[in-house]
Amino acid sequence: MGWGWGLFVFLLVWWTVLFAVLPWGIHVPEKTEPGHAPSAPENPRLLLKAIITTGISIVIWLAIYYVIDNGLITIRPPRP
Repeated sequence: MGWGWGLFVFLLVWWTVLFAVLPWGIHVPEKTEPGHAPSAPENPRLLLKAIITTGISIVIWLAIYYVIDNGLITIRPPRP
């Protein structure tokens, strides 16, 4: 896998993991201020979630890289 494809796969994994991590630890306030959505979280902790997402994505990407680099899964036909 070249660096371009590796980066592309990492970004796909990162965004997928981000959407899985975003709901973690969300607390909706009991009393909302006027003009705010009633479903808006009190403290979304986006930086912490981005760091967690990056860590999980690195582990998943390394597993994908290992599988592709060792030929366990390939999309190319076998060489004669």
